[in-house]
Amino acid sequence: MTAPESEPAIKPSHPPAAHDEDALALLRDGRLEVAGRLVEATNMTLYCSVKLGAKSAACVYKPVRGERPLWDFPDGTLAAREVAAFEVSQATGWRIVPPTVYRDGPFGPGMCQLWIDTEREIDLMRLVKSRNPVVRRMAVFDAVVNNADRKGGHLLPLPTGHVYGVDHGVCFSAEDKLRTVLWQWRGKPLAREAVAVLAKLERDIESGSLGRRLRELLTLAEVEATWHRVRKLLDTGVHPYPSEGWPAIPWPPI
Repeated sequence: MTAPESEPAIKPSHPPAAHDEDALALLRDGRLEVAGRLVEATNMTLYCSVKLGAKSAACVYKPVRGERPLWDFPDGTLAAREVAAFEVSQATGWRIVPPTVYRDGPFGPGMCQLWIDTEREIDLMRLVKSRNPVVRRMAVFDAVVNNADRKGGHLLPLPTGHVYGVDHGVCFSAEDKLRTVLWQWRGKPLAREAVAVLAKLERDIESGSLGRRLRELLTLAEVEATWHRVRKLLDTGVHPYPSEGWPAIPWPPI
């Protein structure tokens, strides 16, 4: 079936096998070598290579010591929030967030995430405004993790049709802070797939391994708020509307 002309020619697909345990082991245990710095990033973001035996990959390393203080998030918590976002991503089965671990590095402990090479031919603005079902999954994911900064540039489309999301350091606040460029589904009924995934998340946060893992990375109040957001999505059955007490779109949007 050909996608409508107004949509990117991109469909839901299984992401590459980079999400397997080998990738996580490489990120966790490999030797990090800093190759450069991404100067446009707000916090210290280092482009690195990671090597373990014969295996190697490019990755992003964000040390806690390079995090800038924020008025609305506790100091030194952004790396753990990135890892928490990965844990939720894995629990959904959608694998939105690239493999991510918390580990020590050349500048101390921080977040280490697999580098993703993107499909450069895709128009990001068009993708952001699309009704792409892969991006719709991301809108649901962002509502769950309470993403306060979903810019268009945080979407990483692949030639396979998969779309990753990155930069989740300002997620999981106990207060409503959802700020995103993906509002095209606001008030629309959730897809049946999303409802099934949310039901699983609710159970897994309340009494499963995901809840235990999130309590290692976040405060108890933040974990409870995550559960309540999932419950609210299930109760309403629709994508959320923007909050009246918080800017709806991040700046810059891309």
